[in-house]
Amino acid sequence: MRREGDYFGDQELVLVYIAKKLKHALSIESFLTAAGVDYVVEPDKYSGGVIFRSERVGAFFYVLPASVELATRLLTDNGFKPYEEPA
Repeated sequence: MRREGDYFGDQELVLVYIAKKLKHALSIESFLTAAGVDYVVEPDKYSGGVIFRSERVGAFFYVLPASVELATRLLTDNGFKPYEEPA
């Protein structure tokens, strides 16, 4: 279920996905909510483009550490690639 950031207090949240398209963000919200996963979605900037890099705005999805495994499985099962920290 979608929550506001202050709902989680001081708990550390984990970034699981950056939606670059509105229809992807809406789809992710739908299946996370249906599965009962508490999450926060916030707009933020990311760098995109291969040849011409630019700053863009996306929907960043965060969950509690205890929900990361379920959230990433839901993302994968629905055709989305979960966020991975750059090496």
